[in-house]
Amino acid sequence: MAIQKYFDQQTWQRIKAFADTKPTPFLVVDLATIERKYRELQENFPEARIFYAIKANPAVEVLQLLADLGSCFDVASIYELDRILSIGVTPDRLSFGNTIKKRSDIKYFYDKGVRMFATDSDADLANIAFNAPGSNVYIRILTEGDQTADWPLSRKFGCQTDMALDLVNMAKRLSLHPVGVSFHVGSQQRDIGAWDAAIAKVNQLFYRLLEEDNIRLKMINMGGGFPAQYLAKAHSLTTYAQEIHRFLREDFGDDIPELILEPGRSLVGDAGVLVTEVVLISRKSVNALNRWVYTDVGKFQGMIETLDEAIKYPLFTDRTLYLEDNAEMEEVIIAGPTCDSMDILYEDYKYPLPMNMAIGDRLYWCSTGAYTTSYASVEFNGFPPLKGYFI
Repeated sequence: MAIQKYFDQQTWQRIKAFADTKPTPFLVVDLATIERKYRELQENFPEARIFYAIKANPAVEVLQLLADLGSCFDVASIYELDRILSIGVTPDRLSFGNTIKKRSDIKYFYDKGVRMFATDSDADLANIAFNAPGSNVYIRILTEGDQTADWPLSRKFGCQTDMALDLVNMAKRLSLHPVGVSFHVGSQQRDIGAWDAAIAKVNQLFYRLLEEDNIRLKMINMGGGFPAQYLAKAHSLTTYAQEIHRFLREDFGDDIPELILEPGRSLVGDAGVLVTEVVLISRKSVNALNRWVYTDVGKFQGMIETLDEAIKYPLFTDRTLYLEDNAEMEEVIIAGPTCDSMDILYEDYKYPLPMNMAIGDRLYWCSTGAYTTSYASVEFNGFPPLKGYFI
C-alpha cells in the first residue's frame, strides 16, 4: 500500500511540504479534495439536496467552501447555528437535525428563521409546536441495518414505524407541517443493502399514511453513511448511487419523493491527514512479541473513533510512504500520550510498522478529515485541542 492510493502526487507533495513546516500534532485538510467529493456527490445524486453534517468538521474554511458550492447544512446545536449564520448562509438552507434539543434551542432556531426540524418523539414534537409554530417537521425512524456500519447510530435516535405514524398525525393536529421521513443507516456503512431495507420501510410508512390517514408525505432524508477510504474495502460512490436509485425505483416507481442527503464523513474524511510524532517505543517484557508505539495523539486528541477499534485509518511513516520503500516491518500496538489506560488506539488489530522506526519519526494518518478536530478534548492532561490547517 502506498500513499498514491489516497492522494495524487501533486496533492500529496503539497500536503507534505506544508506538513514539514509545522510541529506535531495537527490535522491538515486539502480543500480541493472536499470540493471534488461534493461535486461527485452532486453528479451521482443530481436530484437530491445536500445538507452537510456540520459536526463532521465544523471549521469555517470547510463551511465557507461548501456554502459557496451551494450546499445546505444539517445543524445540531445553537453553536453550529451561530457559526453557519456568521458566514452568510441563510436559514432556508438549514435543518435542525438533532432530535434531542432544549425548548430554548428550538425557539432560538425559530427566531433565527429556521423552519425545518427533525423529531422522533411526542415530547419533542410538542416542544417544536409550541416554540416553532407552523414549522416543517420530518420524522426519524429506526433502521435495523446500521449494525453493519463501522460506527452504528441506532437505539439513541429514531422511532419505530407505528410511532412514526402517530407522530405524523400528531404534527398535523398541532398545526405543524409533516413533510417527510428520515433515517440513517449508520456511519461508514459498507453494506449497500442497508439502504434497501430502510427505503422499503419508508415506502410502507408513506403508503399507510396515505391509505389510512390521507396524508401524503413528499420527502425522504436518507442521512449519511457513505464511506471514507479507511483500511476496510468499500464500494465506490457511483456503485452506492446506482443501487440506491434502483431501490427507490423498485419501491416508489416513477413517483420518487424529494431526496435529502446529509453527508459528513464522505465529504471531508478523505481530505484530511493527521500528522503525529512517535513519542516512545518500548516493550512490556524482554520476550514480548509486540512493541508498543506511543504517539502524541490519542483517543482524547481526536482519535476517539478508534474506540473498540471501530475505524482503522490508513497509516504511513516517512519510511513507508512509497511502494519502493522496503523497510522490514513488525506488528505493533499503538497508544496515545495521556495517563489514561483506555488511551490505546489499536491493540487487537496490529499495524505493521518499520523495525527501524525511531522516536521522533512522524506518522501520517490518512482519511482523518472527519470527526477528529471536532471530537478532540479541550484540555485533558493539559493537552490543547487538535490544531487544524486548511490548504
